[in-house]
Amino acid sequence: MNIQGHAALVTGGASGLGEATARALAAAGAKVAVLDVNFALAQKVATEIDGIACECDITSPDSVAAAIAKAAARHGPARILMNIAGIGTAKRVVQKDGSAAPLEDFARVINVNLVGTYNVSRLFAADCAKQPPLADGERGVMLFTASVAAFDGQVGQQAYSASKGGLVGMTLPMARDLPQHGIRVCTIAPGLFSTPLMKQLPEPVQQSLAASIPFPSRLGKPEEFAQLACHIVSNTHLNGEVIRLDGALRMAPR
Repeated sequence: MNIQGHAALVTGGASGLGEATARALAAAGAKVAVLDVNFALAQKVATEIDGIACECDITSPDSVAAAIAKAAARHGPARILMNIAGIGTAKRVVQKDGSAAPLEDFARVINVNLVGTYNVSRLFAADCAKQPPLADGERGVMLFTASVAAFDGQVGQQAYSASKGGLVGMTLPMARDLPQHGIRVCTIAPGLFSTPLMKQLPEPVQQSLAASIPFPSRLGKPEEFAQLACHIVSNTHLNGEVIRLDGALRMAPR
């Protein structure tokens, strides 16, 4: 699909990988809607890329439906969906005081990262399937954002790894579910990237993490994630695939 002129939705588009992707899509000519729970930041990014900001809680069907409708009123129905919103946590199953890890913490991560992504995707797909086909019968494309933690999660990452592993596992069946509608589905599993969350860590810790990446031995740049996301949109033969973007990193247990 040629990105130029098409409407795109980017969840988590107000910062980090989502912001970089929203900017890259806009630079390629897409009409971008920045969906985020942080409406102030979403407005800032949207203004800078001539897009639209939509306050959106991806776990809420009503919130997502309202955001999609708001974006469509400005840009027309979306053909591109970038699912990048997500949260992380790390807790051992048995806490230092001997108690079990809180179930609500596990459930919250699963609900945001996995259920939330499915929620946005199902509503996007239903709208996208109604659009006239483009070249090769394609109507749209959606991206999931997993993590290398889906494959080699570290100590305490049970919830995060399970949520991202769920996205990896959902990729192929979703791609097999939507061919009759001309909608492709791919997933990027990023490694260690220089995001606002990463930058909160002390500099020595960031350097140590960067040194663990075989090559290049540095943190990934959000722009590199965005480049791959845009390539997935433009390369029509990419479908049902999970792509690691990690510099050959394989995470140690801790």
